[in-house]
Amino acid sequence: MSQRAPRIHTDPDAIQRLKALQLQLDAELLAELHMRDGRVIVGTIVERPNIQQFIDEEGNEGTNGLIRLDAGQEPVQLIWLDEVERVVRIGSF
Repeated sequence: MSQRAPRIHTDPDAIQRLKALQLQLDAELLAELHMRDGRVIVGTIVERPNIQQFIDEEGNEGTNGLIRLDAGQEPVQLIWLDEVERVVRIGSF
C-alpha cells in the first residue's frame, strides 16, 4: 500500500520536473531550497530523495517525493519535493 501525500502528480511533465529536482539533490549537499510559497530553506540534504508512488486525500495514486533536510533543527525536516521551485547548491560536506 502506498503512503499518503498532500499532492500527487500523474502528468509526465510534472513527473519529469520532480526527477530533475531529484538529480540536483545529492546526499550531504548543503543547499538553498527556494520554495513555491516564497520561503528559502537552507540545510543539508540527508539523502537523495526517492520519487515514489503515493495516495492523495481522494485516494488517487500518483508520484511525489520527500526530501530529508537537516536545517540544524531537531528532528530532520521532511519536505515534499513538489513544493521546491528551485535548488541552489552551496557545497558538500
